[in-house]
Amino acid sequence: MKKILEINNLKKIYHTPKEEILALDNISFSVNEGEFISIVGPSGCGKSTILSILSNLLNKSSGEINLKNNYIMAYMLQNDSLLPFRTVLDNCLIGLEIQHLLNEENKNYVINLLNTYGLGEFINKYPNSLSGGMRQRCALIRTLAVRPDILLLDEATSALDYQSRLAISDDIYNIIKKEGKTAIMVTHDIAQAISMSDKVIVLSKRPATIKSIYEINLTNKSTPTENRKANNFNYYYDMIWSDLDVNI
Repeated sequence: MKKILEINNLKKIYHTPKEEILALDNISFSVNEGEFISIVGPSGCGKSTILSILSNLLNKSSGEINLKNNYIMAYMLQNDSLLPFRTVLDNCLIGLEIQHLLNEENKNYVINLLNTYGLGEFINKYPNSLSGGMRQRCALIRTLAVRPDILLLDEATSALDYQSRLAISDDIYNIIKKEGKTAIMVTHDIAQAISMSDKVIVLSKRPATIKSIYEINLTNKSTPTENRKANNFNYYYDMIWSDLDVNI
């Protein structure tokens, strides 16, 4: 597999008037093209900080981030952040507008995504017409609109109830795989991480270091919902749970 992203010895220190807080220490891992990677760890350990640094929302304190030339990363936030006064289509075009990339070709690409993934009839409606799961699907299409190579997903389903979370996990996984994207997802949900991922990275409590990296090889791998029924699913769950310092 082709390596497209390498993180080496990443460190993040937050400075306050009274002290320095070491959030991340010596974080190193690589990402192959087409992989789905999840990051789990205790609450507040710095999972989302990694995504913020990768997306340039935060500066790293030290370390190296090597991204393959011309590859693009896009960040899907925890909250869908759909603007209520813009239609579904216009919400999905925001990133293109901001980057001055909105043209007929890119607009048609987004319309095709909306039609393909079940939102075609809502193109000219407003976000209040959408269910929670549909809003997340809309947010994912907005992220895909700029044609990123790597998607950064921050607790993308945490605001949903359990049943909706299972359904949208299937949606997100299927869309990402069908569109041929690479993904790095932060989640507090071990079962979700195992069911969706090729690799799960377990962080320690703060200052976060990498405790373990698990290659997930589920029997008869399918959709995330079906993957939870795999014979070796509980094996991975027990191993990852035992690695955590506290409940997440």
